[in-house]
Formats: sequence, C-alpha cells, structure tokens
Amino acid sequence: MQFNTVILGAGAAGMMCAAHAGGDTLVVDHAKAPGEKIRISGGGRCNFTNLYAEPANYLSGNPHFCKSAMARYTQWDFISLVDRHGIAWHEKTLGQLFCNGSAKQIVAMLVEELKAAGADLWLHSEIESVSHAGDTFTLSLRKDGKPQTVTCRNLVLATGGKSIPKMGATGLAYDLARQFGLPVTETRPALVPFTFPEGRFSSLAGVSLPARLSNARTSFDEALLFTHRGLSGPAVLQLSSYWREGEEIAANLAPQIDLFSLLRAQRHTAGKRAIATELSRHLPARLVDHLKETLAPTYDLSARLADQSDTALQALCNQLTDWHLTPGGTEGYRTAEVTLGGIDTDALSSKTMEAKSRPCLYAIGEAVDVTGWLGGYNFQWAWASGHAAGTAIATKR
Repeated sequence: MQFNTVILGAGAAGMMCAAHAGGDTLVVDHAKAPGEKIRISGGGRCNFTNLYAEPANYLSGNPHFCKSAMARYTQWDFISLVDRHGIAWHEKTLGQLFCNGSAKQIVAMLVEELKAAGADLWLHSEIESVSHAGDTFTLSLRKDGKPQTVTCRNLVLATGGKSIPKMGATGLAYDLARQFGLPVTETRPALVPFTFPEGRFSSLAGVSLPARLSNARTSFDEALLFTHRGLSGPAVLQLSSYWREGEEIAANLAPQIDLFSLLRAQRHTAGKRAIATELSRHLPARLVDHLKETLAPTYDLSARLADQSDTALQALCNQLTDWHLTPGGTEGYRTAEVTLGGIDTDALSSKTMEAKSRPCLYAIGEAVDVTGWLGGYNFQWAWASGHAAGTAIATKR
C-alpha cells in the first residue's frame, strides 16, 4: 500500500502531525487504542498544556531549538482547538490546564481531527523493519497478526521515548534514527521520583507539604511527597530532570514562612512549649516525629523553647530549611513521565523537524532531545512539533 506520509506512533505528537499533513497519511501504532499516554495523564483528565509555556521551560542540548515550532503553534492555538470541540477545561495551579471531564475527550478530538484531514489510523500494528531506497521508505508491518508492506515518501518518527515501558515504550524512534544516520544523545528517565536505600522515609509514606527542592543548578517550589521508596511530588519530579546519580539535593521544608522568627516569637509567649509541639503547627506532625528521631541528639526537639538561644534556634531552622539529602537513584523508566535526551536536535531542522541529512524523514515529540517541565509543557511540545512537521509536509505537496 502506498501513502504520501507514514507516521509511526499514534500519540500526542503523531496525531497532531497527521491532522496537518495534508491527507494520504497513515498513522501506525502497536497499541489497541490511540493516545494511551494522553488517556492516563493528569489523573485521567489530561494536563494538556500550560498557560506559561515558553522555551525556558525546556531542557535540550540546544535550548534554542524549540523556539521556532513553539512560536508558530502556541498554547493559545491548542486552547482554541479544545474550545472548538466544546471540551470544558480549568486551570488547576501554576498555569496547568486540565479537562473538566476526561482525557479521553482530547484523544477523541485528535482522532476526529486526523480523520477529517484524510488520515488513516492502524492500531495493533507492529513495525518489523523500515528501509529506504531512492525517494521511498518501505515498511514491513504486522497488522492484526497479518504481514503488510507499506511505502511512503515521508516518514515521521513519533513513537516517543522509553518512559513507562508497561505501555509499550521501547525507544524504537532512537533505533530508527541511528539506522538512518541521525545521532541520539544520552537518554535518562525524567520527571521521576527519587529512591532512598533501606526504606529511609517509609514511615512517612503519604505525608506531603509545600517545599523547595534544590541542587547546584536549579530549584523548584512545589509539593513534596514522602513515599515507601523515597521522595516524590511535583517538586521532586521537576528536580529529577536536573539531577545526576550521586548528587546531593537540598530540601527547604518551610519555604513560605520565616520559621526562625516564628519560633523566636513563641519562645517569649509560649516558652514552656516543646520545640516539636511548635514545629507541628507549621509542619506535618508525622514529619516532626520523624525529625525528632533523626535529628537527635544534635537537636533535642523535646526541649522547651524557653531554653533555646537564638543561635540554637537558627541552627535548627537552618537544618530544616537546608536539609541535605543524597538520593540512591530514581524509580527509572518504569514511572518516569518522560525521557530526557533523544534524537539530537543538531540533526534536525528547527522549523520543519526534518532530518538535515535524510530528506523526508522527520522526528517529533518526546523522541527528540527536547524535554519540558512537569505541568503540560511536554504536551505543548508534542502539539508544536507535530504541527511543525505536519504543515511542512503539507506545504511540500
């Protein structure tokens, strides 16, 4: 079967590309349904973009690469598409936009858009091999268990990265990129929880609080969640993209208050109160109990406030607002929301997503070395890069 364009991957970027590629397009995916990562995202409500998405929110070997595509398809463009389809949405926090209803509405919208553009969608289709000769790509597929051979002029790599392998992620895009001579940067799990040895925080599992997580390069003020395996929550996921094995991180457990001033004031008005009792007014009680054990004997949290000097109180507050920790690792691709790294942007046109050395080969979405922050940024890159490749293909025709 012959098509003008074959898109490998029926995820966010692939379906967006198909909606703009100008028809005679085939989208191929091994899954039983399109947009599976969309479906599970945002607790089933899909954090589909962010009001504040801009290039500064992305990590890449070339921080300028994403600028062109994102300038030509912005969050406001995608919001307009969502509105045209009558999908109700709301802002949750920090510019994060979610469906009021279900993430399935976004999937249905994209399927409707690609079909309206004249694209076909093949599911249950395994990719066995891809080759190129002259100006034609040839794909050997197995659709519903039956062999199929498909040819096309344009081939788009949109199969994502290695994150969440239980949903079928394999890194196929990287293998095909290398096959066609495109370099691939180092890949790592990103937006992923930290793990600590020996169940260090297991007694605190489920406790959360606002915190500031930092390393030598950046910091994030969002929620911190203790788990049986270590640390999670938005602040941790954000910082994980900037973290390397063996590196120390710092946690400020009270970034929104002046803890020293509060404790010093209470020393004068409620001096008989134990330090732990006062701390429990500002921090989760279970966390204070944990600190009471782990900080002893250096800091005796059962001692009275009245017995503490300014120097002692300041030292304690420094410990709580600059708590140094060294994660043992991360939970890896199993729970990572995205993959850091990917197909080297130096090998691609920032305007069209086309490979510089292999005309008519494109790479988009998570497969490319562009990784966004938590909060709808990676979906916005999927929409923008898919739109860039799709419109470039349509213009060629």
